Amino acid sequence: MRKMRWYQRVYMVAIFGFLYIPIAVLIAFSFNESKSRTVFTNFTFNWYKNLFSNEMILKSLAVSLVIAFISATVATVLGTTAAIGINSLKKRTRTVVMGISYVPVIDPEIITGVSMMLLFVVFNTQISSVLSSILGFEVSMNSFGITTLLIAHITFNVPYVIFSVGPKLRQLDRHVYEAALDLGCNPRQAFFKVVLPELTPAIFSSFLICLTYSIDDFIISYFTSGTVQTLPIAIYSMTKKKVSPEINALSAIMFAVILSIILVSNGIDSRREKRLSRAARAEEGKL
Repeated sequence: MRKMRWYQRVYMVAIFGFLYIPIAVLIAFSFNESKSRTVFTNFTFNWYKNLFSNEMILKSLAVSLVIAFISATVATVLGTTAAIGINSLKKRTRTVVMGISYVPVIDPEIITGVSMMLLFVVFNTQISSVLSSILGFEVSMNSFGITTLLIAHITFNVPYVIFSVGPKLRQLDRHVYEAALDLGCNPRQAFFKVVLPELTPAIFSSFLICLTYSIDDFIISYFTSGTVQTLPIAIYSMTKKKVSPEINALSAIMFAVILSIILVSNGIDSRREKRLSRAARAEEGKL
């Protein structure tokens, strides 16, 4: 038994080392005074100072954050609504719809990116043709930009929300909803007072997943952004020349922010579970 525990510890150390040592090296070299990627010379904050004075990176970061927050919000609302609708279907129909919804998740991103690019090109051509026939002269439209980027991000985020909220819906006790209706709530009140509070942790987790995927996405954004640069596209364009230590600093900040969000989310979930368990024990004590 002790030997098994020893092997388990070695396995866990190896796995976490494989995952996080590269990130630790990246963070360490973001404080390296030299541009060298192999030798650490002196500790400095210069690359962080340079980062916040680099207009191109800051503009790309702002675009990524705006796109991420808007697309994550819209995808969370659409995905939650879709999950509720799918959950109300018959079992066989629900299985088919869930299978279809799973296709965008397993589909290679390059296929999704190219297909959406072609869709926007065809749509742009049709709109231009209609406007030209109405106005009597040729109209050319550039359909790629913030709008196409938003549509693309919302599209690939919605399935993740469905698969996060769907299982939580199936775990809910339907009798609680029916009891709320019997006690005088209309369907809308019963949903917002009974169902939605139970779905809140799954909805919040879905939002964070969408936010992370949207900020991180490169391939689909590359095909649908046009002249708009998101942060991954900006970093890719910079790496064509040489990897600047400013990218290390930016990556370290992004890692710290995402880690903080995850820790806060887990802390909220943990406190919520403790409150529910204390309430359950209090109810048992009354009985």
